[in-house]
Amino acid sequence: MNFARNDTSVIARWWWTVDHWTLAAIAVLIGIGLLLTLAASPAVAGRIGLDPYYFVRHQLLYLAPATVIILSVSLLSPKETRRVAVVALFGALVLMALVPFVGSEIKGARRWIAFGPLSLQPSEIAKPALAIVTAWLLSAWRMEERFPGHLLALALFGLTIGLLMMQPDLGMTIVMVVFTFAQFFVAGIPLLLVGIVFGLGLIGFTGAYFAFSHVASRVDRFLDPASGDTYQINTGLEAFMNGGLFGRGPGEGTVKDFLPDAHSDFIFAVAGEEMGFVLCAFLVAIFAFIVLRGFGRMMSERNLFVLYAVTGLLTQFGIQALIHMSSTMALIPTKGMTLPLISYGGSSLLGIAFTMGLVLALTRRRAGYGEA
Repeated sequence: MNFARNDTSVIARWWWTVDHWTLAAIAVLIGIGLLLTLAASPAVAGRIGLDPYYFVRHQLLYLAPATVIILSVSLLSPKETRRVAVVALFGALVLMALVPFVGSEIKGARRWIAFGPLSLQPSEIAKPALAIVTAWLLSAWRMEERFPGHLLALALFGLTIGLLMMQPDLGMTIVMVVFTFAQFFVAGIPLLLVGIVFGLGLIGFTGAYFAFSHVASRVDRFLDPASGDTYQINTGLEAFMNGGLFGRGPGEGTVKDFLPDAHSDFIFAVAGEEMGFVLCAFLVAIFAFIVLRGFGRMMSERNLFVLYAVTGLLTQFGIQALIHMSSTMALIPTKGMTLPLISYGGSSLLGIAFTMGLVLALTRRRAGYGEA
């Protein structure tokens, strides 16, 4: 793009204020994601009797609106991001409340609502929206401590977690707990409250172990592989060993022919076999770059809302990538979670697009443009 510095159009102002490096990193992840979807999904589709390019076509179908979401949301001012987030969170919470009753059950969980041939996982939209609304309430509390913004944020957080556990979705719950805790920590909540929240988190995860058999099974197999079926993890680790340093080449891997969810929850294993350690390290570096670049731009930020919001958004983006890669490599118990902008999944792609659009909007240089 070639815009003059004195061009005051909306697009020109966006171009000169948005972080080009983060924008480029997002584009690189999308490109790698398409490449890995092309490599991994035909084998998965064939195993379940679908057209080989079924998942590829669906991913491309979602990629178009995802790109529009990233670019359009990145045009927003901080005030506009708050308005959009409130509407998005309200809508997502309503849908999450309906999920146990009208949602589609997949692998024992109800997390999706069908809209004709397409389905949506509302919690993927609630995740970034909650980060924005929480940041708004915390910043209002910090500017006027008589306003109980921190208590309202905790109540909203509790409502969201409660709806998540009805599905149940422990992985998403972990992500929301971590990024909300990060926002409260940056906002400077009292240490006593930090300890209480941490203790409640431990009690909650312990309760999940005893309440949900699939959670207990995954933890037990992680601690003692001989206690149950570890086929997915063993196959994923074998993929990394087969890939070596530079991999077997795009489309040349064999693990996707046997590994369930190779196009989504275990796509990092496909990357390890076909692209090798080098590409995997590059992926890790790109994710780390986006997170660190965003925090770097916050070092001189004076707007508390922007600081808290970006903290929540980047933390959830980074922790989701970390959980996916760690579980694929057997560093933590297995957890079905997509790799942001890489794995197949329409709801995940739209939710991450919303997240990245908000990050780009809030990390824009606003000096001289009068944006609140």
